[in-house]
Amino acid sequence: MANRPASPVGSLVTGSEIARLAGVTRAAVSNWRRRYEDFPAPVGGGAGSPLFALADVQAWLDKQRKGQDLSEDVRLWQALRGAYGDDMPGALADAARLLADPAQEPPGALPPEAVRLLRAAAADGTAGDTAGALAERFTDSVRRAGSDLVTSPRIVRAMRHFAGDVAPDAVAFDPACGIGTLLLSVASSQGSRCHGQESDARSARFARLRAGLAGLTGVDIAEGDSLRDDRWPGLKADLVVCDPPVADSDWGREELLLDPRWEFGTPSRAEGELAWLQHAYAHTAPGGRVLMVMSASAAYRKAGRRIRAELVRRGVLTQVVALPPGSAASHSLPVHLWQLRRPQAPGSEAAGVRMVDLTGNEPDGPLEPTPAQSVDVPLIDLLDDAVDLTPGRYVRESHRDYAAEYEHLRQELAQHIDQLAELLPLLTGGKATGALDGPSVSVADLARARLVEYGESEPVSVSDQLDTDFLRGFLRSSVNTRRSTSASGTFRFDAKGARIPQMDIAEQRRYGAAFRALQEFEERARRVADLSREAAALARDGLGSGALTPERTPADGPRE
Repeated sequence: MANRPASPVGSLVTGSEIARLAGVTRAAVSNWRRRYEDFPAPVGGGAGSPLFALADVQAWLDKQRKGQDLSEDVRLWQALRGAYGDDMPGALADAARLLADPAQEPPGALPPEAVRLLRAAAADGTAGDTAGALAERFTDSVRRAGSDLVTSPRIVRAMRHFAGDVAPDAVAFDPACGIGTLLLSVASSQGSRCHGQESDARSARFARLRAGLAGLTGVDIAEGDSLRDDRWPGLKADLVVCDPPVADSDWGREELLLDPRWEFGTPSRAEGELAWLQHAYAHTAPGGRVLMVMSASAAYRKAGRRIRAELVRRGVLTQVVALPPGSAASHSLPVHLWQLRRPQAPGSEAAGVRMVDLTGNEPDGPLEPTPAQSVDVPLIDLLDDAVDLTPGRYVRESHRDYAAEYEHLRQELAQHIDQLAELLPLLTGGKATGALDGPSVSVADLARARLVEYGESEPVSVSDQLDTDFLRGFLRSSVNTRRSTSASGTFRFDAKGARIPQMDIAEQRRYGAAFRALQEFEERARRVADLSREAAALARDGLGSGALTPERTPADGPRE
């Protein structure tokens, strides 16, 4: 991408960046724009994300005594933002190039203020810290914009935790390394070799320079599309880490149908993550591991079932961790970490998959699972029709107390059954026709007389001369139901058109009590049906898994 000329209005800032300058919330900045007529007007951007001239903002903050002294890192970021606009990867690459060689001619797009600050950082020995600060600020700005272009700090923290200690002489690889944050987080300055590849040339250049400025040796990052143009064909790494592009159907399936990397099956267009996973595994040395960020849906999508089954069947998949919601950069949905290990030798394949469910934790909370948050699942238990690798499904089942739950269901079911018959009202024979003689009145007339009001679902009496249970019971009678059914068979209940018999209040209450008992009987019967299905399903699962066994009786004789 060509370098952009410096903005004619100087450095530009967003509302969020103004809030950071002033040490307030973004809501406070929005409030200032409404309250103060002299607040600087936007000079760019759109209605939803306006941009302001930094100089104007600083002058206004000073005038209102709301500003703070800006650090040199902030001044540098604002200068780069004003000159490069949305091309911040290009800004980072040019800035790192000057930090690495401050005597060179500055890239044309770097503004004079940025050149001054970058050379000052190189002169006082803080070039590595400056590059790291720029990377951190870029990550934060992209994260707040709701993009997956960078790996969030929480994902990096989780990767480092589950990667554990990396040997000083280990070989690490990231095939989609971006600006290098994830790869460099597992790098060691004690001699490990780190390799990466990134399709965005600007990001790759910054990652290379950033590693050198941080004093990390043995880091080599290539440019190019890893799936279509693998620049490390012979590389076998001890640890492969990757936060791959998501929801990318244009990953090259048609060009790569017969690629030997698809050891576990050719991914569909919709399963690009499984292509990245197999690419990472192809670069794993015997005994080496893959740690891959995967969407939660990759654990159960139908299109990836066959590949998941092969990963499990061959004992390659060793662990799936469901991270806390909010761990990813641009959304609050949970994401998973899949760990694969290439067997050292035949017979060293995994016998099960460790499932870890951290979705109940805070995103910045502990990552070490408690005993109730993990379970080792035998491979055979995963190889059903769905091959669902969602950790929560197995963690919940493994810590379920079948015996206590089944006994509770039996007791509750018995209690409801004992009470069920008692709820049926005592009714005696009436007229052979089953109809009530005497006058009736429409609910519409009762409403006009202000004896009835229409609630959210059914009419309710507002008079002590009309019993609500009596009213609702007759509304549900077959006579009114037929009245609400059209000639075509369509049912549409019309309470206003319904009619109820005229009775004195004492007789109404006698009928109302019977209708009320029937209503409670029906509700209790539905609960009994629900409990019956739940108890039967629990008993079947418990017997099938061995969590429950049939109780022995004296007729069974002594146990052999």
